Amino acid sequence: MAKSKETTDQSELKELFVDELKDIYWAEKHLTKALTKMAKSATSDQLRGAFETHLAETENQVKRLEQVFEAVGEKASAKKCEAMEGLIEEAEELIKDTEDGGLTRDVALISAAQKVEHYEIASYGTLKTLAGVLGYPEAVKLLEATLGEEKKTDSLLTDIAESSINEGAKDE
Repeated sequence: MAKSKETTDQSELKELFVDELKDIYWAEKHLTKALTKMAKSATSDQLRGAFETHLAETENQVKRLEQVFEAVGEKASAKKCEAMEGLIEEAEELIKDTEDGGLTRDVALISAAQKVEHYEIASYGTLKTLAGVLGYPEAVKLLEATLGEEKKTDSLLTDIAESSINEGAKDE
């Protein structure tokens, strides 16, 4: 017996949704290691503190993603995220290519971190919308919470850059 078109579309959509969940799950788990390195590499105490705070949030976001998997009846598993791997590699290159102890390094770290945040904002926004379409209200709430944290971190990084780091780096 053939599936109806609507059932097929929904199962294909759920498959995409779960695939994207696995992708961001891998990304968040690997980001925890990168944030530790970025915090150690930061010159400014304010930026180091922002990275450390976001590291704690990211660890919580991993747990929240596990709740999302549970809420949609799936086992939590990760699938390598090529985009996040590339963004982390870029951040590591920027650390190598900038002078230790300089504000230019902090500018580079903020740039790398905001690229990560924008990727995460796009991913969580899409996942939240798909969870709603697929009828997973609990997943929507969980994903919305993480989306809000990612937006807040992005805004904080902008504030740090604009408050002193960018101007200070100009004089190096």
